Amino acid sequence: MDSSKQEADFNGEDRVCIDKNHESWSSETYDAWINRFGDPQEAIKKIIKDPTKMISNLYAEFGDVKGKKIMNLMGSNGTKAVSLALLGAEVTVVDFSEANKRYALKLAEEGGVKIEYILSDVLKLTEEQLSGDYDIVFAEMGILHYFLDLKPFVEVVRKLLKDGGRFVIRDFHPVSTKLITSRGSTAKVRKHKVTGDYFDISLIEKEVSFSKYSTDHENVQKVLLRRWNLGEIVTSVASGGLRIRSLKEEPNLSSEVFDKGIPKTFTIVAEK
Repeated sequence: MDSSKQEADFNGEDRVCIDKNHESWSSETYDAWINRFGDPQEAIKKIIKDPTKMISNLYAEFGDVKGKKIMNLMGSNGTKAVSLALLGAEVTVVDFSEANKRYALKLAEEGGVKIEYILSDVLKLTEEQLSGDYDIVFAEMGILHYFLDLKPFVEVVRKLLKDGGRFVIRDFHPVSTKLITSRGSTAKVRKHKVTGDYFDISLIEKEVSFSKYSTDHENVQKVLLRRWNLGEIVTSVASGGLRIRSLKEEPNLSSEVFDKGIPKTFTIVAEK
């Protein structure tokens, strides 16, 4: 099937994809986050010790966040948002999972901070919510593949940001998600093979990311994903009214020995 035919099919598949992904992420995720991070009463103790650790590599791109107005798109369980609030930022999360919202607000309550949590599809924010006064808008790790078209997503970012505001997106590198399959759990037996098509634009079905922390192994939720290559991502940001300041490609920071020489994540910083 040629690419023009596939792109045309996406228009018809768009609603099916959105509905399926919404259903999966609207399933009960609260218990999964407890399994991953612990009850909010316990999880907040680790965050309070060092809020910057939870924000990881993003913190260097944000700079001093005290007093800054920040939007976390598809902010899930709120761990990043609460960390930023503890550092003095005014933080809003947008996500369409009620269970994610419950965990995030409970986490904020236990930490003695406030965050705003908008229960919505990112692409359905109202004109009032697209306020154009955010200092920073960010999204990270497993976000872009949920969109069948990146243009509307970048347009939302542009409308949220104030002039001079910063957009930061950190996500999995397409070389690792689209091209290479890795097997083996130690450096000596770790093998990498080129098994994918870097330019493939078809939808794929995968288990929802929180499933590995779920106790319900009989009803594993699935999502439909569109994996973008780096050129498509950079072009979408640059053509969406934002000025790209940097693009960093990063190794596997948790175990560089296993995946030496292979880009695992990337970070784009852009400004309005």
